[in-house]
Amino acid sequence: MTTPRPPRPSLTLSSTVLDAPDAAELADFYRRLLGWEPVQEEPDWVKLLPPGGGSGLGFQTETAYVPPVWPASPGDQLMMLHLDFEVTDLEAGVAHAVAEGATPAEFQPQHDVRVLFDPAGHPFCLFVDDQVPGETPAISPEWVAEQTRDIKGQDQVTAADAVRPDRRKAAGTAEPDVSP
Repeated sequence: MTTPRPPRPSLTLSSTVLDAPDAAELADFYRRLLGWEPVQEEPDWVKLLPPGGGSGLGFQTETAYVPPVWPASPGDQLMMLHLDFEVTDLEAGVAHAVAEGATPAEFQPQHDVRVLFDPAGHPFCLFVDDQVPGETPAISPEWVAEQTRDIKGQDQVTAADAVRPDRRKAAGTAEPDVSP
């Protein structure tokens, strides 16, 4: 016999929080990038909300922060998440982000997405959703083959490798495990 579960409490996503060496500095970048205003500011914490409401972005100071590497190779600091922002004009969106302090990534995996780094090194994406609802986007087989070659040419960590690095070692493709 199973025990009945208690009723689910009300849960609302308030914000996604990014660690940084300086919370106020990173929050200021996103304030300028998005046009959002701070609703909470403390010495090591800032929260921004969009003008129309909804979940926001929080920033907390973490003195031991290590920026992620993207795309990652074995042993690199992995990103735990990244932010996606839809733009109507990809070129203008990138230009605006760079003017506010972002840096474009060298590796760009798709033609309709641009990966950039914020001043603390968090990757984020700008993308254009130019699909007509109900229609499948037209992607040529040649483009898919080119992207596949480019991605395979990168020494990247897969999700399975990140979770179970011993599989790479067993396959003879990773450095010996030196963890305690």
